[in-house]
Order: sequence, then structure tokens, then C-alpha cells
Amino acid sequence: MQRIENINAATMNDDQGYGLIHDATVIINKGKIEFVGAAFDAPATPTAEVIDGNGGLLTPGLIDCHTHLVWAGSRANEFAQRLHGASYQEIAEQGGGIKSTVKSTREASQEELLKLALERAETLMSQGVTTVEVKSGYGLDLENERKQLTVARQLAEQLPVNIKTTLLAAHAVPPEFKDNADGYIDEIIQNILPTLANEGLVDAVDAFCESIGFSPAQTEKVFEAAKKLRLPIKLHAEQITNQQGAKLAAEYQALSADHLEQLDEDGVKAMAENGTVAVLLPGAFYFLRDTQKPPVELLRRHGVPMAIATDANPGSSPIHNLPLMLQMAATFFHMTPEECLRGVTVNAAKALGEQKRGVIAEGCYADLALWNCQDAAELTYQFGVNPLKTLWFNGVAHDRVSKPWSAH
Repeated sequence: MQRIENINAATMNDDQGYGLIHDATVIINKGKIEFVGAAFDAPATPTAEVIDGNGGLLTPGLIDCHTHLVWAGSRANEFAQRLHGASYQEIAEQGGGIKSTVKSTREASQEELLKLALERAETLMSQGVTTVEVKSGYGLDLENERKQLTVARQLAEQLPVNIKTTLLAAHAVPPEFKDNADGYIDEIIQNILPTLANEGLVDAVDAFCESIGFSPAQTEKVFEAAKKLRLPIKLHAEQITNQQGAKLAAEYQALSADHLEQLDEDGVKAMAENGTVAVLLPGAFYFLRDTQKPPVELLRRHGVPMAIATDANPGSSPIHNLPLMLQMAATFFHMTPEECLRGVTVNAAKALGEQKRGVIAEGCYADLALWNCQDAAELTYQFGVNPLKTLWFNGVAHDRVSKPWSAH
């Protein structure tokens, strides 16, 4: 049993704000939170290990609810092409983009992918992250999609972190199905998805519904297959064009629709009616030098929960810094500090269907982050510094500097 004292606790356990408790005490027992509240209300725990927070800020462990963490290769050359005037779409049409990473990832061994992914995951953890969603989508066949998802599962075996796996086989059309996207969708729903789901590698199913990805009709076939397997869905939607993907996803009670720069009010209303979280990805917006912002005011007005994630990937967001996304969301998308922190805690948990994470509440997992600051707005205000002092995962504390979780 542990007793954390002399802290300000941003519980995130209310409807809009931080749920802040000044001079709080949090008691951890058997990996879960047994008590959270004002110090004068805390029960006696004579045998507990007492941890002095020195007036710091305690938050839930951060949640990165949209990443593509398992890949090989680099696309720095494409970054240079874009700076010389080429568009993301043009590069993709010339065989670059996702297809370039697919080639490198297929060629890499499982051991090589694991080494790369461990380094990326540890970087996120060192910034206060305790849950990471990891998508596949750089294999695009049964063997290599399995390889990516297996590596994602291995991250949770080697590191004290919660990993949620998402099958994104419908990310791009692989070379074996050139000019036959419908044939590849059939391969996904008849072979790739049911096989990997039966092997226990899939927590959710995603697709890239876009003019350079898959049509709404093709996406719906994937949704139907996921529904039959009782798997929750997510969707890359309305990033480049408005395909009405978010509305479609919401109609299937999707956990989330992600990107959303081109989202319209009909899509927002559908998300609100069906409880679908909007996952905003300011890193991709920044890196692709986009100018169309997601409709934050519409999402706010209709009460759609907004989450924030890194979208860590080699092509459109080679960023492994979730706290930086808070600053970007505030600066680019005009989100409030409260919305930003909720976006990487309670709302990110909703985007993953995680009911016992993302808040500091009795009965929830003791995934916590202690920061060397007093004001929760500091976490959105600053960037380029790391005030994290201690990270708890399932009630076990880890010091940021010593990194006792390191697998290397």
C-alpha cells in the first residue's frame, strides 16, 4: 500500500475541468486507487509507504490514443520533397508515403521492429505516458500485419505500459492488389481480420477512409466484419477530404473518429448522438503544414469529447512527444488548457474504451504521473522541458531519470 501526500491532484473526474483537489491524498492498494480526496478526509494507513509529493501536481498517467508505433525505415526524403513543393498526395501517388514504409516494415525482422518500438515507447513513457494505442497498417498482408501486432503485444510484456492494439489493415492498397482495392478489402474481411482476431491480437479495428485511401462503401464492409466479431471500431476520417467517414463511423458506434480537419456539422452531430470521441492530431496538422483546422468550436458546442494524440508515424507525424501535442492543440486549435489535459487523460481513455483509466478515482487503475509544478496549466504552457518526477503503472512507481523499466 502507498500513500501519496502533499500534492495537488488533477483528478479529471468532473465534466469539464481538472477536478482539482488541493492538499490531496491518494492511497494505492493492490494496483488500484483506494482513496482520493482532501488530506483531512483521508483514512489512517499505518502500514502504508508514505510518499511526499513536495507540493507537486498529480495527474492520471497520460494516454496516447493514436499511434503507429511499429515501423521500420525513414521518410526524411519525403519531408524534403514536400519542402520542395510536392504534396502528400503526390508523393503517395508516386509510390511513396505509406507504401514506402510498408516495404521497409516487411523487410524488417520482428526483432528489429521490437527494438525500434521499445525505444519509441520508452520515450513516451519518460514523458508521463502509461497507455499507448498501437496501430498496424504497415504490413498489409496477414504475415506482416501479424508481425506488427505481435510486436505491439511484446511492448506490454517488456515494459510497464498498457498497450491497446488496433488492426489498420485497411490503411492502403498493397502492391499485390494494385488497382484492385475491392479485392484487398475482401482479403481483409475474409482472412486477415478474422485470423488475427482469433489469435487475440486485435483490440479494435480501424480504416483510412479518404480519397487516397478507401471509400465509405469499402470502409463499411470492414465495419460490418468487425461488428460480426464484436470488435470496436475507430476511423481515420476527414483528414484531406470530407468523405462523410466520421458520420459513418458514428453510426456504427465507433469509439473514435480521428484527424477531422474536413469534418462538417452533420458529422459532428452524428458523433455527439453516438458517443464517438473526436481524436485531434495537431502533430500531423503541423508537420503537413495544413491550414484547415478541425472544427473545435462545433465539437465543443455539440458536446463531443475531444482527445489529443501524437499520431506517431514516419510520414505525417514523426513525433514522440505527447506533452508537445498539448501546446500545439492550444496554439493551433485554440483549445483551453483544461481541454488539452482532458484530451490526453479522460477523453483519450474514452477513445480506447478504457473505463478505469484516465481519471484519479476510487477503483480505477493506479496509473499516475507526478509533476514538478503546481498549476495544471503548466503542462500545456511549457514545451521543451520535462517536469515529470515519478510515474506509476498499476500502482508501481518508476522514477523518470533512472528508467528502471528499460529493456536495454
